[in-house]
Amino acid sequence: MLDSGGDTRFRKLGTINRRMFIFSAAKAVVLFGIVGRLFSLQINESKKYLTLSDKNRLRESRLPPVRGEFKDYFEKTVAGNLRVYQLHVVPEQVEDFKNLIIRLKDILGFDNRKLAGLIKKKNQQKPWETLVVSENLSWDEFSKINFYLHELAGAKPVMTVGRSYPYKGSFTHILGYVAQVSEKDLINNEIIRQRNVPGLRVGKSGLEKTFENELIGTNSIQRFEVNAYGKKINQIDHQEGIKGKSIRLTIDSEVQEYTKELLSDRAGSISVMDIYTGEIIAMNSSPTFDPNLFLYGIDNNKWSEIKKDPKKPLLNKTLSGLYSPGSTIKPLVAFSALEHDAIRPDMKVKCSGKIEMYGHTYHCWKKKGHGYMSLKNAIKQSCDIYFYEASRLLGVDRLNFTANKFGLGKKVLGDYFPNEKSGVFPSTKWKKQAIGQNWYLGETFITGIGQGYVQTNPLQLCLMTAQLANGGHKIYPKIIVDDKIENAEKVKNKMLKQIENYNAEEQDLIITAEEFATDKTNEHSPLYRNPENVKFVLDAMFRSTNELYGTSFSSRIEDPKYQFAGKTGTSQVKRITEEERELDLDISLIPYKQRDHAWFIAFGPYKNPRYAMSILVEHGGSGGKTAAPIAKKLFKKVIDRHELREKYKSKDTTSV
Repeated sequence: MLDSGGDTRFRKLGTINRRMFIFSAAKAVVLFGIVGRLFSLQINESKKYLTLSDKNRLRESRLPPVRGEFKDYFEKTVAGNLRVYQLHVVPEQVEDFKNLIIRLKDILGFDNRKLAGLIKKKNQQKPWETLVVSENLSWDEFSKINFYLHELAGAKPVMTVGRSYPYKGSFTHILGYVAQVSEKDLINNEIIRQRNVPGLRVGKSGLEKTFENELIGTNSIQRFEVNAYGKKINQIDHQEGIKGKSIRLTIDSEVQEYTKELLSDRAGSISVMDIYTGEIIAMNSSPTFDPNLFLYGIDNNKWSEIKKDPKKPLLNKTLSGLYSPGSTIKPLVAFSALEHDAIRPDMKVKCSGKIEMYGHTYHCWKKKGHGYMSLKNAIKQSCDIYFYEASRLLGVDRLNFTANKFGLGKKVLGDYFPNEKSGVFPSTKWKKQAIGQNWYLGETFITGIGQGYVQTNPLQLCLMTAQLANGGHKIYPKIIVDDKIENAEKVKNKMLKQIENYNAEEQDLIITAEEFATDKTNEHSPLYRNPENVKFVLDAMFRSTNELYGTSFSSRIEDPKYQFAGKTGTSQVKRITEEERELDLDISLIPYKQRDHAWFIAFGPYKNPRYAMSILVEHGGSGGKTAAPIAKKLFKKVIDRHELREKYKSKDTTSV
């Protein structure tokens, strides 16, 4: 029998043994747990952690897509690409952003203003969004960043692609420009959204924007190995993206450059068009600006200077500028009056310098008048009194019908340029709908000399001239060389056959403008009822330039190779008072903004025409003194380039 002391010892020993057992069991559970976890990590989840390890060691980045180029007709690059070095930072990957930026400031030498701008920009965006510290580093700066990269954790030197415009401002109003992608771009364009990377630039205006989806290309993908500082030590893989489509223009860059030179510091527009194929050889709006300024963010002072320029370099005057065509409309008025039998070719009108109608006086530009005028002489000397009478007999609605057929009041390249304006060629119906008023006879008078409600852009007048010059047939202006290459001689022969097969008895003027516009039965539809009426007008235009007393006689060229025919125009920008008419001030004494616009339309060579042009000089005064001399110089350039252009066309046709 155990005594009470032994019993106590026995109970203590049992307690110790239980505690030891529980402790040992706990150790065993922990040990088995650790072993199990190690087994799971090393065997079951080895692939997962190997991948995570690789992600710490390997990097994958998408590079900006390489943009397609624009080339001129002779395949010279007018918008290309160049290599650009940039520096990016992802703020969430940086422990001390402020210290990093200050260190970059010391290395790159940018000022406190830019430093403050970077900090502000960083605070405005998400932490994971890339901050572009510098968009255009020099090679020396790029090399320096890579040298110090071990102490610039989070900084990423990037080699990307930038846009280059070698002709600077010559093509600005055709091509537009590119700039950094905006939130609006990402919302409106899914392709941009899919291919967006830091530093991506997209088209903001012109053909750069119109053909964005074709130009943008696809991203290249680069995989590389980095060290502990994030510096690249080895490229593992590179998946090359597809370069965007290159687009060839109908524009001749030499002629385009020359038009810029001819306009010099003037405000205005020059357009040159093939009268058979509709190919636009040159389309210049002046003044212009250098699109390269927008690639990396334009300076505020420079942007303010461009915006405030009174000559409006941001406006594409060729397409978006609307002007009264002045006397350049007279050949079309004469043609329309002949077509509708409103006048006879031999009709004479006496011009005494002015006429009275319902208490209003309507003046001719020649103060003392022209005397008795025939239609050809009225075109040649641009007699306003004759055209007041011709338009009165014709009526504005029939003139409107002819004008619409020849492209006035309609967009010419609207599919390519959303900013193009259609302008206005009025009618009685138009005035009632647009203004809510009846039409008056006096308005017919001034419409007949290209004033009043008439508003056209320069390219419309170029198209009108081209369609008169080719014998009165519809053409389709183009600025892109596409798969359908038209042979000018074939088009010309087709038009000549239509004239040969002309039958006056089959012609019917009772056709609406809408019916004509939708008629696709003939690709180059005749715009005339009688082709002799077209010949009559073209002969009158020849006399206007090449005969004494013609309004552009001083700009004539006697060499048949370059000889051209044309029509001057002077477009009033303000109503002339009787006092001003009496003073008859020299243009140099009139304030710039009150001077008339100077116009000239022309086609040539006269004996075998091929090109038409329209020239506008804003506030240039007389078309004969200001615009016609420009045409004289330009025709020589265009004709001299013609043979080379034809060789290229033959090459294109053969390849097709």
